[in-house]
Amino acid sequence: MAKPLQVYLEAEDLERLEAWARERGWTKSQAIRVAIRALTWKPAEDPLLGLSGDIDGLPPDLSASFQRYLDETFVAETPALYRTSRRRSTRPVRR
Repeated sequence: MAKPLQVYLEAEDLERLEAWARERGWTKSQAIRVAIRALTWKPAEDPLLGLSGDIDGLPPDLSASFQRYLDETFVAETPALYRTSRRRSTRPVRR
């Protein structure tokens, strides 16, 4: 069960929180929950966080621009072209 929490923020911090949440399509509450979980989880509890920093040579802004880098590297196969219409027989159907 969720419990309420009242927090007072400086105007600049509130603007940054609102912008960060808006970029992701989240509410401010969701953004705060995610930040708290990210800051308090131990790497052993989350295998992906445990791998953080293990790969050398990644761009420094990868986490902020992940979708852009994914779009640049991922190439989907060209979809197969299917015929959209079928030829109709010119002969009448016998019944």
